[in-house]
Amino acid sequence: MIHKTAIVSKRARIGVNVEIGPFTIIEDKVTIGDNCKIGAHVTIADGTILAKGVKVFNGAVLGTVPQDLKFAGEETTLEIGENTVIREYAFLNRGTNHSHKTVIGKNCFIMAFAHIAHDCVVGNGCIIGNGTQFAGHVSVDDFTILSGHVLIHQFTQIGSYCMIEGGAKIKRDVPPYLMIAGEPARYSGLNKVGLKRRGYTEEEIQSFSDAYRIVYREGLQTEDAVAKLEKEFKKNKKVALITEFLKRSKRGIVR
Repeated sequence: MIHKTAIVSKRARIGVNVEIGPFTIIEDKVTIGDNCKIGAHVTIADGTILAKGVKVFNGAVLGTVPQDLKFAGEETTLEIGENTVIREYAFLNRGTNHSHKTVIGKNCFIMAFAHIAHDCVVGNGCIIGNGTQFAGHVSVDDFTILSGHVLIHQFTQIGSYCMIEGGAKIKRDVPPYLMIAGEPARYSGLNKVGLKRRGYTEEEIQSFSDAYRIVYREGLQTEDAVAKLEKEFKKNKKVALITEFLKRSKRGIVR
């Protein structure tokens, strides 16, 4: 089901039951999985890999070369997981030789005019709001929601199950389970509504609150807070997600 005005390379690998709309361009080194739907005026450039069931709306541009002056034409990829939705005029670049790929997980919803730059990694089930902009090398873990027009500095990490307020400027790492709001962006409590929707119990949510009291209220250095968390929540695997994030944070966390 390819529209007669679409330009689809014979070298591209196209699965079964794929729809490609008018005036869309599919370049040579592209793989499109079964049951994908590609709208009108879409560009899917070399190195793009779409898993099954991906939907790409009108005007989106996927897999174009990175906006990185160090890029020297090396072969890299943009990989998009199953059933992810990419809305109108979103722009997603492929990787550089730093990691060789940009990766978007399964069941994500990327809204109109969002930009995800080179070497970014987005987990499963994430929602990226209209006009949100990722610089290079950003990572966002599973089931996090970024509202509209969020700006994220390069190499920043955002943990799982977070909620980021619209218009926020994220310059430091955001640990899991948090809400981030204000200018400058700061810790604004737990994402309790999101956690409940994902099936977390009141007891689990309370354990996260107790853990972040150690991180944010006791005046400890991050290393000391990690040590105390590991001691007091030794058998709590979900609090361990916090300690693991704090250990890998390189930019420092939002305060």
